[in-house]
Amino acid sequence: MAKKHNSKKSKRIRDLVAICSLCAILLSVSTYAWFIGMKTVNVAEFSVNIATTEGLFLSMDGENWKYTLDARNADPYEGNANQWLDQPGEGLIPMSSVGDMDKASSRMKLFEKGSLTAVTGGYRLLSEQVDNHTTLNAGGVEYEEENGYVAFDLFIKNLSGNAYYADNNPLNEEAIYLTTNSEVKVSVDGKAKAGIENSVRVAFAQIGRVKADTTSADNITKITCANVPAADGQVQVTGICRDAQIWEPNDTKHVQNAINWYDKSCLTRKATTDGDDVNDPNSYNAGSHCTAVEDGTAYPTYAISNDIEVADNVNIYDGLAYNTYTKNTVDYETYVAGNRSTYNLVEFPYFTDTMKNVAGKDRPQFMTLAPNSITKVRVYIWIEGQDIDNYDFASLGKKITVNFGFTKERYNESDIPGYDGPSTDITPTNGE
Repeated sequence: MAKKHNSKKSKRIRDLVAICSLCAILLSVSTYAWFIGMKTVNVAEFSVNIATTEGLFLSMDGENWKYTLDARNADPYEGNANQWLDQPGEGLIPMSSVGDMDKASSRMKLFEKGSLTAVTGGYRLLSEQVDNHTTLNAGGVEYEEENGYVAFDLFIKNLSGNAYYADNNPLNEEAIYLTTNSEVKVSVDGKAKAGIENSVRVAFAQIGRVKADTTSADNITKITCANVPAADGQVQVTGICRDAQIWEPNDTKHVQNAINWYDKSCLTRKATTDGDDVNDPNSYNAGSHCTAVEDGTAYPTYAISNDIEVADNVNIYDGLAYNTYTKNTVDYETYVAGNRSTYNLVEFPYFTDTMKNVAGKDRPQFMTLAPNSITKVRVYIWIEGQDIDNYDFASLGKKITVNFGFTKERYNESDIPGYDGPSTDITPTNGE
């Protein structure tokens, strides 16, 4: 009877690729804005719990595959470079990224504050790339991550389909959707109204993949961005390393305290050469107000894409949407098509909660996964320093919870008129 019941239950969910729940609870975390100079932070706990449905399995070591996975406490593979920020003095600090990958190190490029100086119309920003691409850790394969953000490797085995497509082509892959119950919020023990939850970002960087029947954990865990041909003891590796997909939760939510801080700090910047010196009070229009920000409306983030130096004259509020100064900003399409090293701030097209909540046939996909494959995905979680909601007092919120999930289903029950069948919100156990 149990087997028959489990079989029926599995059939209900056989078309789902995954429903993954990730709970990240940051306790006493120094989630401070660009401006605050705290040096000591603490993380009491960071838990990651992931559950999948039929046809998709998860692993932290490339050897033990499960439907459900406590990623924080599961045994990782030897030589990993996972970063959990659970040591004294560690915690989240503001970073910025457009999801660009360093293919030589198989790491996502992140940038941190080098200096921040108050100026008449905001704050002059200097930044430098986080050094997560130069130092190899034990084993000589993985590059060490720096403190200030969470990063970990997750291996996803997708048994959908029998063909394996060696080419790195998203058109060969299956659409994956972000579940509508995915969210980032202040945890029960946190402080409401600070708004720190509104500047969190979660990135998914696909590093590479192998065929799903690969059994050598060594072949799986040592996947990098490079293509590797099959040889004795080595399976073919399809290097992926495309720009990471980044989720922006709470894109339309802005606490009043963050709005008031922005209104107090930001002045419009002159578009002529008179406005080129970020430090000169005459570069700003005295008594002017930057474009208004209102709760319930989404606004762009001009994320950092390169080191920013003194000669760049960058104000954190630069951009058409804020102080109207556009010489330091570029749209994402231009950035991708051009010489990426020439741009400082990019208006980045995140996957947002607004997109996640679109219903029916217009629901946009979040990312794609190849059938009959094992994909190495590096997950990053950080506080986006260039988010308009990231202000001095946001850190007082301290504790946040992150929950997200994936599904292959574009539709849910509410999208189908008159649907009266079983619920698709089913999470199997290992025995199902």
